[in-house]
Amino acid sequence: MPTSLPFKSSEEVTDAIRARRPVVALESTIITHGMPYPQNRDMARNVEAIIREQGAVPATIAVLDGHLVVGLNDQELDALATTRDALKLSRADLAYAVATGRTGATTVAATMIVADLAGIGVFATGGIGGVHRGAETSFDISADLEELARTPVIVVCAGAKAILDLDKTLEVLETKGVPVIGYGVDELPAFWSRESGLPAPLRLDTADQIAAFQAARASLSIEGGMLVAHPVPETDALPRALVEGWIEQALAEAQAQGIAGKAVTPFLLDRMYHLSEGRSLAANIALVEANARLAGRIAVALTKAA
Repeated sequence: MPTSLPFKSSEEVTDAIRARRPVVALESTIITHGMPYPQNRDMARNVEAIIREQGAVPATIAVLDGHLVVGLNDQELDALATTRDALKLSRADLAYAVATGRTGATTVAATMIVADLAGIGVFATGGIGGVHRGAETSFDISADLEELARTPVIVVCAGAKAILDLDKTLEVLETKGVPVIGYGVDELPAFWSRESGLPAPLRLDTADQIAAFQAARASLSIEGGMLVAHPVPETDALPRALVEGWIEQALAEAQAQGIAGKAVTPFLLDRMYHLSEGRSLAANIALVEANARLAGRIAVALTKAA
């Protein structure tokens, strides 16, 4: 790994990348904006442990006081979990945080950028951003979709966040040529729910198949990433109809309060937590852990296929 790259990494991550051992990137927005404390800290620690159990090295990514860090240590992770003013960083403002010495958490898009920069080919998250409901008038579309079209990282998630317009999100991904894979399923998952009513464009059933697909894409010089949609475990899934009712109420509250832009998703996730009496958080933690487990296996498969 070149020493001139604009980030620092933990010794564990540095050694793994240099030795071409499997590494899984992890975002940090889920820690700062996606869950309350201490569940966010405990989730982050558990996810890292799960990845290690699969034989891979976890690399949680964030900007700390202007320093881009790939692989937070325990002290850095704990501090980030209690940070209240961390920026929510995407492609547009990742370099801004570095240039101005700020602390910020990376979204899916920013994490993909840094993972690719560090030579990490697989990334585990909860759900990606996408086309917001009402985007035909607000034009609110996440930069995550554009990043998936341009940056060659496999993103393992439970689909797009259910608060979004999933149908339009899938259409944009198709337009941009992003492979969307249902892992072991023929229907796309919808974050807290296993069903979305939308068919998965592609299906693969093993980590080895995903690694082979990625290798074939690289051999054909096809640009961009790949989205692996892995359903929340059945024991933790929430009924789709029930979730939709909560989302409609939360969206109405957001509109009434004038919530917009980057503040929308954290607001909606918080309202979902309260409306579901904590059930959405339990499902969120379960799906993130399941995605980390699968991402670890994919990272191992990628290393074997290289």
